[in-house]
Amino acid sequence: MSLKPVYLLGIVLNVGALLYALSIGSVLYAVTFALVVVYLVIRYRMLGDDA
Repeated sequence: MSLKPVYLLGIVLNVGALLYALSIGSVLYAVTFALVVVYLVIRYRMLGDDA
């Protein structure tokens, strides 16, 4: 089983949560979601094409 779809789903959900947090003015939550998105993108890129 490939983990790429799981990471992509996590990225999409966290970007949505990030945008929602920004829209209600909650900067602390927005920063947290941004850090999670960065982490997930790094992990996704580490999988490479062979996964």
